[in-house]
Amino acid sequence: MQKTLIDSGPLIALFDRNDRYYGSVLEFIKAFKGELITTWPVITEVSHMLDFNLQVQIDFLKWCERGGVTLYEITQEELSNIRAMMEKYSDIPMDLADGTLMYIANKEKIKNILSIDSDFDIYRTLKKQNLNNLLRQ
Repeated sequence: MQKTLIDSGPLIALFDRNDRYYGSVLEFIKAFKGELITTWPVITEVSHMLDFNLQVQIDFLKWCERGGVTLYEITQEELSNIRAMMEKYSDIPMDLADGTLMYIANKEKIKNILSIDSDFDIYRTLKKQNLNNLLRQ
């Protein structure tokens, strides 16, 4: 099964019908055959951005509960690696959500991501490779 990271932007679009990426993200998710992986910082960011409607936030969390995404657990011991990556990209800057996704990409050797942010065109893994953004194909 193909493992793919998912960033906040596509998740926000999926639950906000007024988002300009709603249609393309919905179409992609319906056709996707694989496992979407994300982190608690991403979930928190999405929930914050969906604060225009409590029911939408609840629907998002229900979708997560049903397995819409797999939550990757970050341990306290792993924070130093994430912080180091954030410091490396401080000129962009890399936020905690993006840092956790890039950390997982490195640790689990995941090469694909869903994102609407151009930041993932800049970030590189420890092997100096960029992630393949499946929304930009």
